[in-house]
Amino acid sequence: MLSEQATPVVRATLPAVGAALDEITERFYAGLFAARPALLRDLFNRGNQATGDQRRALAGSIAAFAGALLASPDTRPDVMLSRIAHKHASLGVTSDQYKVVHEHLFAAIVDVLGESVTPEVTQAWDEVYWLMANALISLEAGLYAEKGVAEGDVRRPMEIVERHEETADTASFVLRHTDGRPTGSFRPGQYVSVRVGLPDGARQIRQYSLSAAPGRSQWRITVKRVDGDPVGEVSTWLHDHARVGDTVEVSAPFGDLVLPEGEGPLLLASAGIGSTPMLAMLDHLVTTGSRRSVTVVHADRSPSGHAHREELHRLVGALPNGSLHLWYEQPGTADARPGRADVSRLDLPAGVTAYLCGPLPFMRQVRGDLLAGGVAASAVHYEVFGPDLWLGREN
Repeated sequence: MLSEQATPVVRATLPAVGAALDEITERFYAGLFAARPALLRDLFNRGNQATGDQRRALAGSIAAFAGALLASPDTRPDVMLSRIAHKHASLGVTSDQYKVVHEHLFAAIVDVLGESVTPEVTQAWDEVYWLMANALISLEAGLYAEKGVAEGDVRRPMEIVERHEETADTASFVLRHTDGRPTGSFRPGQYVSVRVGLPDGARQIRQYSLSAAPGRSQWRITVKRVDGDPVGEVSTWLHDHARVGDTVEVSAPFGDLVLPEGEGPLLLASAGIGSTPMLAMLDHLVTTGSRRSVTVVHADRSPSGHAHREELHRLVGALPNGSLHLWYEQPGTADARPGRADVSRLDLPAGVTAYLCGPLPFMRQVRGDLLAGGVAASAVHYEVFGPDLWLGREN
């Protein structure tokens, strides 16, 4: 994939570029938003910009992609690219925006690295960028075609028909299309993006997993209130203002952490609000009469803070070969262990495929325990809510 001319240049300069990527991406975003303020207002997550998470995720993805090209010149890191493409498609990213990103990214590279960015270096890294960008453009075009929408035109108005307070800081919203159309199919584990208008005129977007099985006339999302502005501005707005009868803009479903076909054993491990994609998977397994071996692990702060707690018990209880293992940091029930989840204590079946969702420290710990227990790295999959700061580090 990478040309013979570019390969030695990228290999020689990757350490210097990688070491400067955090500063490069910081200057990139500053230049991009100065020239295109509407992108920060209506497309990019202002919370992730404020924390620096998006900058670190972009730096990680560039370094990981370049490293993958050097390590395996004849293969494309499609797992990494697929995850990014699904996120982009749910936001409505368009192919022309990659040219804008290229302009400001390379201006930032020159700004940070100065005279060391020779024409030869520029050409080599330009090749890296467009290999990654064109791969994403192709994948995103396929996703838009699969959903039957024009490029970037992924959101439609949906009406809130039910609202339920699941815990003190978590609410679920049941949605249907305002024009009466069926909600459409999705794969258990996928998410939608929700765009809301905020008091300052911005239209910010956040992604929420669909927390009930496909095949129904309505969708359900579950939203945990996140404190802080701008980090939690959309979840706060939904909690404070979204009521039955209101409309919100909702995308088609995307996401590559999806329930696999077949009869192989499963481990569904979640913490906190990371339980939402697992609920959709479990609901689907129940409604389809699955007899698969399903081990469910969930960790939370307390029983009262565990959203959909009773529903989780009901779903696992309806599976002939399902088992539930709970851990609460603040115990209060006989059906849970105290402290943090420890999958090394479980007797998992051979050939298990694991799906993880929750805070990064939780997923790192569970993944490490699984690998130590003999589960293949290729059998462990995960979903990150927000920028993927694990990108390129899971292997």
